[in-house]
Amino acid sequence: MKEDFFKYQAQTSLYPLEVEISHAKGSYIYSTDGKKHLDFVAGVSACTLGHQHPRVVNAIKEQLDKYLHVMVYGEYIQKPAVDFCKLLAQHLPETLNKTYLVNSGTEAVEGALKLAKRVTGRTQIISCVNAYHGNTQGSMSILGNEDRKRAFRPLLPNVDFVTFNNEDDLQYITTKTAAIVLETIQGSAGFVTPENDYLLKVRKRCNEVGALLILDEIQPGFGRTGKLFGFQNYNVVPDILVMGKGMGGGMPVGAFTANEKLMDLLAHDPKCGHITTFGGHPVIAAASLATLQELLETDLMEQTLVKEQLFRNLLKHPLITEIHGKGLMLAPMTPSNEITNQVILKCKDKGLVLFWLMFEGKAIRITPPLTISEEEIKKGCAILIEALNEVQAEFC
Repeated sequence: MKEDFFKYQAQTSLYPLEVEISHAKGSYIYSTDGKKHLDFVAGVSACTLGHQHPRVVNAIKEQLDKYLHVMVYGEYIQKPAVDFCKLLAQHLPETLNKTYLVNSGTEAVEGALKLAKRVTGRTQIISCVNAYHGNTQGSMSILGNEDRKRAFRPLLPNVDFVTFNNEDDLQYITTKTAAIVLETIQGSAGFVTPENDYLLKVRKRCNEVGALLILDEIQPGFGRTGKLFGFQNYNVVPDILVMGKGMGGGMPVGAFTANEKLMDLLAHDPKCGHITTFGGHPVIAAASLATLQELLETDLMEQTLVKEQLFRNLLKHPLITEIHGKGLMLAPMTPSNEITNQVILKCKDKGLVLFWLMFEGKAIRITPPLTISEEEIKKGCAILIEALNEVQAEFC
């Protein structure tokens, strides 16, 4: 299978992890060689309830027996999508009450950018240095790292960048700005959290000049920070909320939500202002609904903060300089990129799944399923400390 993987499937890097997957269950991924891998990554924050969660699997199976795709998005009334959007609205601020379902986080960003231009009649978009919002052309245009997009220019014009948490840069949000797009917690930059009421100050500036605030919750959303969405930790409400990843419990999905008066603008002048064939797919909507119900009906979100503290208590080592992030979106930092590389690869060999962050080479990604147990956290952290000890002995 490995030979066919490299021969027939396009790669995203020259050195993929190459683990041949047999099956996955709970907090573990099993490879075809019989090895058990404790998952501290959850498909890069996507498998909110772990692998093969019974509620998600049962919802998928029940929908499979009813119907699959029947019509392009927005034409037919399909219960899983309607139920999901209604339940979501009931647990968001009242101004965020209408949702457009799409297929991925990056498509949700694309829709949000179009909506901001349609609402304001303006063209300038502001993003952040080291921001990551996806890899399609519009999303890449607001990606805050030139090395990652130089080869694909020209991209969208009239995009400018500010620095996250830098209040002085708020002056660049003006009456020419359609929207500023922020990750509530900067992911690829190193799980950087807002400081000193930064998001509130951005909100205030947007209100002053009539710009929209788009918050990208593709990673922090769906319980990962102890709240349903990360922005709920910071007393701020966006004009447009973008989501994906953990929303589908392991299924591919995305969405953007705004006030109905804004969202309705996509239906006319021109009609079909945003359109997708498979957005709101009934099977995926059923999985998303089951995931949301499980989060709302259990104490998993509250447990997230308890588990965060357990991670912080256990991950104390001379090679861990600090731990960025919130909830189960954590990034222990090491002194160098090379140390981080060695630790992640050693943990892979020891049966612990860790991963990198795109723009911060010193960071170790820890984004496990919210369902991970305290015993599994202790087991994984012991493996991580063991790997750190080996790297310290070999390289330091």
